[in-house]
This record gives sequence, structure tokens and C-alpha cells, in this order.
Amino acid sequence: MIIADKTTFDFDSSDDTITLDETARHRRRMKMTSDNGIEFLLDLPEAKLLRHGEGLMLDDGRIIKVQAEPEELYKVSGKDAHHLLALTWQLGNRHLPTQIFKDHLHIRADHVIKDMLLGLGAHVEEISAPFDPEGGAYSSDHAHSHDHNHGHHHHD
Repeated sequence: MIIADKTTFDFDSSDDTITLDETARHRRRMKMTSDNGIEFLLDLPEAKLLRHGEGLMLDDGRIIKVQAEPEELYKVSGKDAHHLLALTWQLGNRHLPTQIFKDHLHIRADHVIKDMLLGLGAHVEEISAPFDPEGGAYSSDHAHSHDHNHGHHHHD
């Protein structure tokens, strides 16, 4: 069995790609198949979010480039920088994975959250795009959800 046991960040070319949505890219150990049929076992020391553009180095030296599959998302914009920051706080308070850009955010499509954001004056646009959210402060890879036993209470 071919094993991918580490990720690499500096590579000039790859032998194949693997295209996965954000949920499927958060793994530690799993049998995987590249886009062109290379079967391998992902076997990392701990779970991590495989980021778009990273490479998985197989034990035979081949490199599989990770590609983020487009997902149904919302592009969220505010009236100004302060408003966008307030919207970001609302999403963070709900522990929603969020990809942060200079002038907008990407979140997973969810009509309840969309209604909340619209009620707060946000501009919300439905898009299809790769999703690569910010990492959480309590996760080992700073890229996925965290343990909620960290000493504070949440109020909506």
C-alpha cells in the first residue's frame, strides 16, 4: 500500500491531484484515491485540514497536489470595514467556519445564517467557490472546529 505520511509545501510539479471539499480535506488517516486513480493511505500524525495547493508526498516519492473543490457558499460583504468586522464577530460567536478576505467573507450556504446576516445589514451573494476557512485557535492545525470546553459561555 502506498502511504502519504506528510504534506509538503515546496514542489514544482505533481504526479496527480486530489480534489476534495473542505470537509473531506480534514483528515488524519483514510484510504484515498487521486483524481486519476492513484490509491493511497493518508496517514498523518494528527488530523489536519489539507489546504488547497499543498502536496501529499507518497512513500514512493510521488506528489499528489490537493485541490479544493468548489462548494455552495455565501460571499458576505459589509457596508464598511467596521461593519464587516461586526459581521465576522457574529459568525465567530456561532463557531461557523469562515474564510476571511480583506473586504468580504466566505461561509457555507445556510438560509438561517443568511437571514441573520441580511437582518444585520450585510450584502449576501450566493457563489460556488473553493472553501478554505480560517483555523480555530483551539485546533491542532488551526483549521477546523475545536473543543467547546474552554471556559466561556455563548449568548446569541
